[in-house]
Amino acid sequence: MTRAHERVVEAQFGPQARAYVESAVHAQGADLEAIGALAETLRPQMALDLGAGGGHVAYALARHARRVIATDLSPGMLAAVAETARGKGLSNIETAEAPAERLPFADETFDLVASRYSAHHWRDFDAGLGQARRVMKRGARAVFADAYAPGEALLDTHLQAIELLRDHSHVRDYSLPEWLGALGRAGFAIEACRTSRLRLDFPSWIARMRTPEDNVKAIRALQNAAAQDTKAHFAIEPDGSFVLDTMVIEASRR
Repeated sequence: MTRAHERVVEAQFGPQARAYVESAVHAQGADLEAIGALAETLRPQMALDLGAGGGHVAYALARHARRVIATDLSPGMLAAVAETARGKGLSNIETAEAPAERLPFADETFDLVASRYSAHHWRDFDAGLGQARRVMKRGARAVFADAYAPGEALLDTHLQAIELLRDHSHVRDYSLPEWLGALGRAGFAIEACRTSRLRLDFPSWIARMRTPEDNVKAIRALQNAAAQDTKAHFAIEPDGSFVLDTMVIEASRR
């Protein structure tokens, strides 16, 4: 990942750190519950929250892990995570500023790696997954939760367009075949893959990222002009609220 993209991500997310800590969408959900349940089962000595954002994965892991390290590109995000962890009495959470593609940890450090709504910001998807595998102990588990792109090009293009207009640090929502292929190339064995759909409230989705008004208008123009198939797939509502395809993939290091 180049410094240029790192600066874009930091400029986009640093000022919104508190909004992501307080975001109801990020603070709850079946995917977060699944991550917590896996941590409860595994009881890891060392766990990694890869691309921590508001830190919700780290908080879930910390209840069952001896030690958790939350990584992110944004110092502002990490400061908010550290402050929130202290407020929750979670003294086993540490933070480390690092891109997914260059993790500052030794090989085979972690028993569990979790990443949620982060990979679509990585400049180099394959490199990030490769780093995740590198820092995992042999036989350790990883869980990746994110939005995914529909397989049909028409729907894929619409999704990437509105994501980029809303957040210019967006790189790509990958399709399920892209995810599974990349994990295989990185040396992961797939243990489980579950999909679901998440409704996003348009006003709060836009406000959380402080999307410029011109971009908001462009998103609404794309939604209004979309083909009926696109409107139906994303269940686009009159105010712009829509439904996103999401997935949770559990994998182990081969």
